[in-house]
Amino acid sequence: MNRSNIWIHIGLAVVLVSFAAVLGRIDRMASSLKTERQQDVERVRRTNDDYQPRANTVPPEVLVRFKKGTTLEQIREIAFKNNDRVDDEIEAVNGLVVIDDLDDADAEAVAKQYSALSNVEYAEANITITLDEPIQKDAPRDLVYRDAQPNQPNDPNFAEQWALNNLGQNGGTERADIDALKAWQVSKGSPDVVVAVLDSGVDYRHADLADNIWTRPDNVPRYYDDELGSIEDTHGFDGTLIDGGPAAFEKGMGTLQSDPMDDNGHGTHCAGIIGAVGNNGIGVAGVNWNVKIMPLKFLGRGGTGSTEKAIEAINYAIDRKKAGVNIRVISASWGSTTNSRALKDTIKAAGDAGILFVAAAGNDGSNTDTWPHYPSSYKLPNLISVAAVDRNDALTSFSNFGVKTVDLAAPGKDILSTWLGDDYREISGTSMATPFVSGVAALLISQSPNISVKELRKKLLDSVDKRDDLKGKVATGGTLCAANALGVED
Repeated sequence: MNRSNIWIHIGLAVVLVSFAAVLGRIDRMASSLKTERQQDVERVRRTNDDYQPRANTVPPEVLVRFKKGTTLEQIREIAFKNNDRVDDEIEAVNGLVVIDDLDDADAEAVAKQYSALSNVEYAEANITITLDEPIQKDAPRDLVYRDAQPNQPNDPNFAEQWALNNLGQNGGTERADIDALKAWQVSKGSPDVVVAVLDSGVDYRHADLADNIWTRPDNVPRYYDDELGSIEDTHGFDGTLIDGGPAAFEKGMGTLQSDPMDDNGHGTHCAGIIGAVGNNGIGVAGVNWNVKIMPLKFLGRGGTGSTEKAIEAINYAIDRKKAGVNIRVISASWGSTTNSRALKDTIKAAGDAGILFVAAAGNDGSNTDTWPHYPSSYKLPNLISVAAVDRNDALTSFSNFGVKTVDLAAPGKDILSTWLGDDYREISGTSMATPFVSGVAALLISQSPNISVKELRKKLLDSVDKRDDLKGKVATGGTLCAANALGVED
């Protein structure tokens, strides 16, 4: 190659490199413009769909109650100006909404921002609620032979249910139980009474529960939520529904399917204590042989949920009550140390609708007069707080107590009940004590269908078996007694 050809080739290379650089710059400019256009479109889309339901990977940040007279449209406008969205309206409590901060700001900061507004009564962060780890029993069972007694069911594991009929097995004390056999002389429950289990859902296919699971009657319309739309609530409410992904909220998807199937086990265990089918020849017996259990799922597989989810589930129960479903009791075996005014207001609204709320006192071994536990520490006329005793009627080491904040005690140690997949498990906790109280409340309602919440609560508390070692520990100084509550003479 001669010298002149070399310079020609070098010149061509320089031209090609320069041309490529210009093309690259043009391409980057085009990409930048395209990105900006996409961002503009996203901003417009978010503005146009601001009030459309959608799924979030992050729970809504704040619960805000606006003062009386503030309309929903005004609330939405306030939220829009703050680049927030009204995620849900809690219809049972006037002015209470769930607000999602679209900037994902600190929840406490967002709550403080709304609290400063003149037309806001209060604002609070949406907190996480987590179930206590179940206390498993590892000691062997000492089954005691028993002759057939009146009203004893034929369920094969009834012999292990000391809380219903204690014969002193495993070092227990005879008759340190809720006196179920005598109570069943009066009532074994009624399918007309609905008890809602506010928990991790319920295994509604369990062989020992299926016949006692609530199914929405044909004359009751599907649940409708202004933000979520129509929801098919065949067996109850699934507050974790909106965690399923954005696809569930695409326009044109139609009715959402609410499936409160338990994937944790805790809710199924509580449901079995209230209403495992009695005298069906399998498994165990519930306090009610006949009842309807409505699952209200707000806790997920890991036993975690939020205040907002619990509130939405209670709001659903109140709506169903107003629609004609005979929900008389909500059983709540969970809690936290954070005080939520929004949760308190919603539980109060349930009371106004004629629903008793039974809550676990907690498993910290603490005095809740000093260190409150919620919702059990709320002072509400429709709330009962429950501590746990063992098979000797002694307060368990894990149970919270408080003469001002805990009402009564019930069996809560080594409790056998239903579990996932047609199984059974024996666990302990105030979570187990709570459904015994809910179950006896349902028995009372089956006996006196028109009993008021006030009368129901009074009857449960006035009929306890007094225990000296519970004086100064719980308000009544006693343990739950079904026979006393139903008026059966000893």
